Parts: sequence; C-alpha cells; structure tokens
Amino acid sequence: MEPTLKMTSVLSDPTRFHIYEYMATIRRDVSVQEIADQFRIHPNVARLHLTKLEDVNLIVSNTQKTGKGGRPSRWYRLSDEVISLCFPFRDYQLLAHIAVQTLVGLGPSGQKVLREAGKEFGREYIANRVAHSDTIAALRSEEKIRLLTEAAGFLPRARREVKDTAMSFEFCNCPFKEIAEKQPETVCGMHHAFLEGMAEALFADARLIETENMMKGSRCCCYRLTIRP
Repeated sequence: MEPTLKMTSVLSDPTRFHIYEYMATIRRDVSVQEIADQFRIHPNVARLHLTKLEDVNLIVSNTQKTGKGGRPSRWYRLSDEVISLCFPFRDYQLLAHIAVQTLVGLGPSGQKVLREAGKEFGREYIANRVAHSDTIAALRSEEKIRLLTEAAGFLPRARREVKDTAMSFEFCNCPFKEIAEKQPETVCGMHHAFLEGMAEALFADARLIETENMMKGSRCCCYRLTIRP
C-alpha cells in the first residue's frame, strides 16, 4: 500500500505528470535544462521534479561527460521497471503470459487464432470509439487519422506522406514489452493484426506494413499505412 501511495503522490502534481508523459513520448535521455525549457520552469524546479520521479523508479539517471571539460552532466530516461497502480492487487501480466503461452503451445493454429482475435478487437475498438450519431463513412480523412492515432494508444507519432495516401506511425512505447520479449513473433503479430483491424475499419483498401521492430533491435516499432485516396 505504501508504494502505491508514494507513486500517486508523486504523479498528483500536474507538471510532474506532464514531464513523465513528455519523456514517455520522446523515449530518449533528457537533461534538466531541456525539461526547464520545455515546461518554462527554473532548472532547480525541473531538477526537483525529476528527482521525485526517480525516487519512485519511474525514471533513472546517469552522468555523461560533455566533452567540454568541467563536471559531467546528469541525464534522465524512463526506467525499464514496470510500474503498475492497482488496488487491490491484480496480476494481468501473468494472465496474459499464460494465455499467450497456451496459444503458442497449440502451434500454427494458436498463432492464427491470436492474430484473428487481434484484428477483430481492432475493428471493435474503432466501432466503440465512433459516436452513435456518426458513421465511419461520414468521417473526414483528418478525423479518421485522429481517431486511429488516439485509439492506437502507445503514445504514437504519426507523419503523413505523399498526397495523403500513406502515413508512417512510430511507436516508441510498447505496452506488451515484457511479454513480447519472451514471445516476439507471437505478440508482435497480434499487435500488427490489432492495428490492421483498426485501419481496415476506418479506410477502404488499407494496407499496413511493419518497417521497424523494437524486438529486433530498433529504437521504435514503425509501420507504414497506405490508404486509397
């Protein structure tokens, strides 16, 4: 109970929460000065917020030489430790691991079931996000892109390409990381199918291709979505 109270106390400060959210979005090391500039606060205040986040293991720090002499600079990044706020305690990660392991044990048929389920959940997710008074066909292209980006979660970054017929999505935060590291092909395949289901629910002739994968050494998972103009 005490760690939960400490965690909620740290994240209850709006500025501190947005600093953590910012770091989760950019997924790279940051300095005190960068945080101070980004949030228009004094460096001493930024350092205090970062120290509080480090105290509850949300982020970690290290020192790096600047190459200009003087004292090394301190840099901060997200912790690899999984933080879960749940009361009373629930272990959904264990449940997910058991379910995935069971499907893997079924061989190709289990893999197929998981991918089909992922795609169906993607379609349902979009259907539930569209207001009852609207239809997907009535949505403008910009609204569909916004809906896909928001529904995809995982703090994605989206970029339009040539003539708005293609988009690139970059996911630097994987909510399935711990399980994906043990079963990368299975979990990443399910995630791909989930994204495909959402894209197909929104766009005609949507085609989603994976271009980079964190489980294969890339910094982020990247996808290219091609849609009919």
